[in-house]
Amino acid sequence: MSRRSKAFDRAKEKAESIIRDPEKARKIIDSATSKAQAVKTSSQFQEVSEKFQTLVRMIRAWINREYRDIPWQTIVLAVTATVYFLTPFDAILDFIPLLGFADDVAILTAVLSSINHDLDRFVAWEQTDGNTRNDAPSVEADYEEVKPD
Repeated sequence: MSRRSKAFDRAKEKAESIIRDPEKARKIIDSATSKAQAVKTSSQFQEVSEKFQTLVRMIRAWINREYRDIPWQTIVLAVTATVYFLTPFDAILDFIPLLGFADDVAILTAVLSSINHDLDRFVAWEQTDGNTRNDAPSVEADYEEVKPD
């Protein structure tokens, strides 16, 4: 098994546990957003920057239960790619000049390509339902129907 696939498998295991903990997931998303801002001038990352931002927004909407029309395998892949992007010790160490983000970009490109249809559906949702949603938190309540005597 190659070093890249081992690192990806570890990221996938971590992603599956993160998905089940919304607070951890929010922290990962915040970290990914910060790192993406820090490396946005990298020529390698610029290729996937816009799609990665969409991916992060989709994960955030899923975590916040605003947008749940995502297949489970898509959300797992999305979070896995994000975890991989954040991992400094992956197939090629991120601090190596010119090569550091090459494997991150390769993984992101592969994942983004494989879930492109779901990203497009999410963007369409953002442009319609996502912009009209109420920003107030939803409240789940039990109610009992009262029938007149």
